[in-house]
Amino acid sequence: MQKVLLTILGCGSALPTRKNFPSSQMIELRDKQFLIDCGEGTQIRMRQMNQKTNRFGHIFISHLHGDHCFGLIGLISSLGMLNRTADLHIHAHPDLEKILEPQLRFFCNDIPFQVIFHPLNPRKYDLIYEDKALQVYSIPLKHRVPSCGFLFEEKPRERHILREMIDFYQIPVSKINKIKQGDDFITSDGEIISNELLTKPAEPPKRYAYCSDTAYSEKIIPYIQGVDCLYHEATFLDVDSVRSKETFHSTARQAATIALKANVKKLIIGHYSARYSNQNLLLDEARGVFENTLQGEDLTVYEI
Repeated sequence: MQKVLLTILGCGSALPTRKNFPSSQMIELRDKQFLIDCGEGTQIRMRQMNQKTNRFGHIFISHLHGDHCFGLIGLISSLGMLNRTADLHIHAHPDLEKILEPQLRFFCNDIPFQVIFHPLNPRKYDLIYEDKALQVYSIPLKHRVPSCGFLFEEKPRERHILREMIDFYQIPVSKINKIKQGDDFITSDGEIISNELLTKPAEPPKRYAYCSDTAYSEKIIPYIQGVDCLYHEATFLDVDSVRSKETFHSTARQAATIALKANVKKLIIGHYSARYSNQNLLLDEARGVFENTLQGEDLTVYEI
């Protein structure tokens, strides 16, 4: 079974620290990679993690605050120096193209690939990307500027064939794909062999939700209900909830409350304010509400 892997490249907030770079993550799913946000230093973290770029083609930007997109022009420039030829697709608020195009003309005029922008409406839950293995949806969030999270939803896999049953019934190779897709098998004598005897179910599709930056909002719960893993910002401790309201961010307790109410399987917190030198306090606060909480850390890989 292929694993779905999440690599956190940066899980700090607006002010970088020695421990945390600004927001950026890489999702690896069925031999493809997808970048979520691209804060300053993203390409440095990718180098430190020995991240390859030959399976990486799409970037999803949650909103137009610098700590989520200042790394784009540097990453694109470096990809050009690496002689990348595959097009790079950026899914973001339509204003990003207006901001980035002058920089691309000035700094990246001779790169050997195209940067293709796909505008999205951050105020709408919408299908924004699809291939044969995956669907990606935008999740409206509550922030000072239009902001959205992302739901990565794996498509169902084919059923697993039972080799011994294939051999027993002498099923020809030409029939196997249809059996994987759920068909029964009819023998030369006209006997119908049920698909359940020939196969076993595939692993359940994985679902991952990324929700940063956002104030506490229960409106996202229907979209993330029961996901295998939720990354939710936990910028502040509950003692600083007044500041979190002013800046439209969440506390660790609020992130955990969303995870609990959405019945998610695992919560990873991040987007920590630089004011906290001891991030274990944020983890402890979240675990007091939702036990299966992990502390997001830069340069760390998590299995979804």
